Amino acid sequence: MTNYSAKQVHLISRPSGMPSHENFALVEVELNPPQEGEVLVKNLYMSVDPYMRGRMRADAVYAQAYALNEVMYGGAVGEVIESADSSLQVGDIVLNNAAWQDKFLAKANTVSKLQPFDAEQLSLYLGTLGMPGLTAYVGLLKYGEPKEGETVFVSAASGAVGANVCQIAKLKGCRVIGSVGSDAKAQWLLDECGVDAVINYKTCDDLTEALTQAAPDGVDVYFENVGGDHLQATLNVMNPFGRIAACGMIASYNNAEPAPGPNNLMLIVGKKIRINGFIVSDHGELRDAFLAEMIPWIQQGKIKSRETVIEGIDNAVDAFLGLFSGSNFGKMVVKF
Repeated sequence: MTNYSAKQVHLISRPSGMPSHENFALVEVELNPPQEGEVLVKNLYMSVDPYMRGRMRADAVYAQAYALNEVMYGGAVGEVIESADSSLQVGDIVLNNAAWQDKFLAKANTVSKLQPFDAEQLSLYLGTLGMPGLTAYVGLLKYGEPKEGETVFVSAASGAVGANVCQIAKLKGCRVIGSVGSDAKAQWLLDECGVDAVINYKTCDDLTEALTQAAPDGVDVYFENVGGDHLQATLNVMNPFGRIAACGMIASYNNAEPAPGPNNLMLIVGKKIRINGFIVSDHGELRDAFLAEMIPWIQQGKIKSRETVIEGIDNAVDAFLGLFSGSNFGKMVVKF
């Protein structure tokens, strides 16, 4: 007999500065059996991502704000456990936007049936084959426009987006430099991902000097995930006509008040640097091309993925908070 009770994580107050457990509540709700055109889905994995912090603000910048005292949402992979729609059967695996809950009821046309290339790696559809991977692909190739032999610098380089940027750039014939916050992450990028040089920003005294040493011929493309001192250092080292794909600036996500920005922005003019901010949700038309390249790369061992898996919805908030302390290594996912 189907159990229709579900656990959900609600946002109950808007964080000021770094979020804490007090901003969230774990709530148990009762769901109805699916009616015609609906399915009941049990989530198997959910994604936690830095962009979710922006949705916790009342004045969310590029995505709709989460409502208070309601379940949050985001990318998840689930299994249909009851269906009242002919297009989906019990056992089908579906990609959905109903994270932060272990079960949910939905219209069948609001979830996407997956044909996984590997049933043992379903969580990849939240990382390398999901939104982070597509973000890396779109940002680097559409806005970074790397050319063979150029130097690409990636901040947060071992993260869900950054690690894919590094590896795609290598496959396109570029020299790649990454910035990370631990020696273990740096070694993984060097050993497994083929990155040419890595900077541990937590142990270097001067980021501009470290980047100059790592990129003696300058930086041509910067994939921006961090902001702040990383942007300042990159502008100092960037070559004329450099391109910056601005994906995020995690260094400022939890600032209660705006922090001073780089003081060398005039270099954008003098070096004729192009900066493009982008949001991956605007580029769904590139998903088929992305999967057509990325799946063979994974199968051939040319793209490596690293995940941090946290067990249980009860620990989902801890997984999210870990993004901002750097406790994740690669993509952070929650397994139910």
